[in-house]
Amino acid sequence: MRKADLVSVIAEKTSVPKVDVLVTLETFFKEVKGSLADGENVYIRGFGSFVIKRRAKKIGRHIKQNKSIEIPEHFIPSFKPAKVFVEEVKDNVTSMPDDESED
Repeated sequence: MRKADLVSVIAEKTSVPKVDVLVTLETFFKEVKGSLADGENVYIRGFGSFVIKRRAKKIGRHIKQNKSIEIPEHFIPSFKPAKVFVEEVKDNVTSMPDDESED
């Protein structure tokens, strides 16, 4: 499902105009990104948490130059689904669609 599909489904189920749903969704995304950029995690009960994860510095390899390079410590956004969310997916998904399966 893409963002456009999500907007259509929400608009259809709530009878809210698509443009209003899109603006709301975009604002939600912007606020989550802003909170994470400020170092603040976002918790949504029953859905999951958007959190910042720390990656320690490490030594990597530049293959073309055959040199070791130091990758500095950095922080990445991550999503951790709520237990209820995970259980619902486990109980309802029986197989992956062909185009999204892991091979």
